[in-house]
Order: sequence, then structure tokens, then C-alpha cells
Amino acid sequence: MNKKKAYRNTAGFKLMAWGSFGLFLTLMIIGLYTLKEPLMVKGYYLMASVGLISTSFTVAKVVRDDQEDDERYNEMFRAKLD
Repeated sequence: MNKKKAYRNTAGFKLMAWGSFGLFLTLMIIGLYTLKEPLMVKGYYLMASVGLISTSFTVAKVVRDDQEDDERYNEMFRAKLD
């Protein structure tokens, strides 16, 4: 019997989600480190905060989808054993 898990998210989408989260987190840390010009900093924090928040939702969706896929796969596997 050939069993294969089917995930809703591709490896590329997961990489994009985690990569963009890491990128915006890094940008936020760099901004904190190089805090010098008030106007530029305000715009930078706005951009980094919006990016970090939006990618957090994407990462949460990816993690949730993977957990649901694991549950569905386990239910299907148990149903075939019974």
C-alpha cells in the first residue's frame, strides 16, 4: 500500500512565509540598532511593523494547515486499519 501525505502548502510557500517573517524581523532589529534620524525611523518602523504583522498571519496559517493535514492523514490512516 502506497501512502503519501498531501499538504495544502507547497515547500516553496512555506519557505516564502518563514523567509519573509525572518526578513522583516531582521529589518526591525537593524532599525533598532541604527536608530539615528527621527523621520526615517518613523517610516521604517511603520514598514517593518506592517510587514512583520502580515507575515505573522501567513506563518500562523501555514502551521495551522500543516496540523490539520496531519490530523486528516492520521484519521484516514486509522479508518483504513479498522
